[in-house]
Amino acid sequence: MDSTKTPEENLTRTTTVQETAPSYEGSGARTRPLPKMNHSPIHGLWALTIRDLRKWYTNPYQLLISLIQPVVWLGIFGKALNFGAFLTASGASQAEQDAVLKSILGTTSYFSFLSVGMLASIILFTAAFSGMSVVFDRRFGFLNKALSTPVSRGVVVVAKVLQSGIRALIQSAIVLIIAVVLGMDTSAFGVAAILGAFTMLFLMGFALSSLFVTLALKSSDWQTQMAIINLLNLPLMFASNALFPVKIMPTWLQWVVRFNPVSYAIDGARQLLLGSPGTNSLLVDFGVVTIFAVVLTGAGVVASWKLLTK
Repeated sequence: MDSTKTPEENLTRTTTVQETAPSYEGSGARTRPLPKMNHSPIHGLWALTIRDLRKWYTNPYQLLISLIQPVVWLGIFGKALNFGAFLTASGASQAEQDAVLKSILGTTSYFSFLSVGMLASIILFTAAFSGMSVVFDRRFGFLNKALSTPVSRGVVVVAKVLQSGIRALIQSAIVLIIAVVLGMDTSAFGVAAILGAFTMLFLMGFALSSLFVTLALKSSDWQTQMAIINLLNLPLMFASNALFPVKIMPTWLQWVVRFNPVSYAIDGARQLLLGSPGTNSLLVDFGVVTIFAVVLTGAGVVASWKLLTK
């Protein structure tokens, strides 16, 4: 009994202690068992991934805004930059136009060529902003709570990467539907082709998300992360085959494109979705993107052991 408190306060405290004290039955003390904690890494990965996805799909404006840029590129840039019109002005016949475009683009439609590039573009931009989630979770204290649970640091990183990859796939599927409505060539479409193309794009998004999440592990300043996004994002897109064919680029830029892993994902996706001849074989494209994803994801997990702290 505390002499400094009033009788009413002491009575309340006594009652509370009695209500929360363990119950005794017979000679052995029995307490209410604590709920079992699920220490499975899969459970932690699932919980953290769903948590980030829920924040995304409950905010339809975020999805709408993320689709504006690729739709503008397709609707304005893709339709306005008509290479066929240039050839028509030169007096070339339709057969000659198709032959020239086929040799440069791998397809007779620049719009179809650009559409596949936009699928990769939206995955690239979604992956770039995956690191921002780490920054804001750190600033608002959720990251400290996650690190206090039995979930390993590597699982925290993989969850961020996985939710970004899922979001990117959903957004790119919507962009593909819009591109088809606007006139994308669908003659080479098939279930296996679409699944293969999206597998390759998912691996690219997984790799890039790992890169940007790793770069954000120690950052608590969103301005620094935005600077990193601007530094890497635009070069990865413009120094690739997303917007223009490699054949019309200067020689030095062609070498840069060859060392850009994004180009391999786009090259493979174009072969599958458009049936166009690629710069590399599908096996090479798939192999490069897979290695890229494995290396960067592994680097992110290893970095989380050293950099991801409370």
